[in-house]
Amino acid sequence: MSEKNPYIIGENYFIRTVTHHYTGKLTAVFDNELVLIDAAWIPDDGIFMGAVANGSFNEVELYPDGVEVILGRGSILDACQISW
Repeated sequence: MSEKNPYIIGENYFIRTVTHHYTGKLTAVFDNELVLIDAAWIPDDGIFMGAVANGSFNEVELYPDGVEVILGRGSILDACQISW
């Protein structure tokens, strides 16, 4: 965590935006964006606590290897570190 934001580069996150949910490894934090690699779009997270606790999603769509996913920070509802 830095003094400017609560995110930790190199950690894996589950991020809910106003329209979509994502998982991935955080590689960069900018004033208005987060950048993830090894990312997935989660169309259906199923039971939310199960998803956060152990990654048991109903549906997962992986981004291709090496693709950076850029998320607008203004669209983020919440984010949590995940270790699974």
